[in-house]
Amino acid sequence: MQEYWELYMKSLEGKPASIQFNAGISMEIEDMGYTYPIIAFVKAKLKEPKDNGLLGENEEPEILFMEDKLEASMIKFRIGKYVGRVISDGYVTFLYYVQFTYNWPDFIEFALNEHEGYEITNGHSEDSEWNYYKNLLYPSAREWQLIQNHKVCNNLIEQGDSLRIARAIEHKIFMPSVEKKEALIQALIILGFKMNDEIENEEGIKGLDFYRLDKPFYHDIDPLTLSLIDIAEEHDAQYDGWETSVVKT
Repeated sequence: MQEYWELYMKSLEGKPASIQFNAGISMEIEDMGYTYPIIAFVKAKLKEPKDNGLLGENEEPEILFMEDKLEASMIKFRIGKYVGRVISDGYVTFLYYVQFTYNWPDFIEFALNEHEGYEITNGHSEDSEWNYYKNLLYPSAREWQLIQNHKVCNNLIEQGDSLRIARAIEHKIFMPSVEKKEALIQALIILGFKMNDEIENEEGIKGLDFYRLDKPFYHDIDPLTLSLIDIAEEHDAQYDGWETSVVKT
């Protein structure tokens, strides 16, 4: 199993949630479901959450220590895999997929013997389809785009870019069906985008390469790319991200 972790924000029941999950396991779900068919959780009430219900700086070291101790216990008892963590509404929930549960009480006792000051619940249930991973932890297409946006923004900042200066930002959309291509082009032109040459990916799917002057700052690029996802979907196409050059002040 590959270890490739992502962290992002989403809304759960109308409240902000911090989601950390092992994205590397996503390609192995079908096989993992047979080996680890049970979803298990450990849920702790935060002592000093922020006003928005997320983890505060003062408490973070203790929660990370709890996370490490749970992982050490999971390895010690060899019962499953740690797949993600949800922090929302004043609680942190650690999620695991396990093979069996006969030694679950031993796992809990070993992992949490140093955290008696926390109000903690735990449990497990059948989930051979890995629905909790797919529907709670794994991001939607829109959430994935925000993750990628912030990676690009962070990379630009590392190269000395302030993100505050407008410059040409190039986007790509691929069209499994080209029936609505002309309508899609017109929709983009109306929004002020200029078209480059048509493109084609490795699978031979045709696409559009287009650009507009915009700021790549987080609060600018996020709504822009989400709107392009919507436009692409309306025309039976798929948005494929953006790129731009570094602009130093």
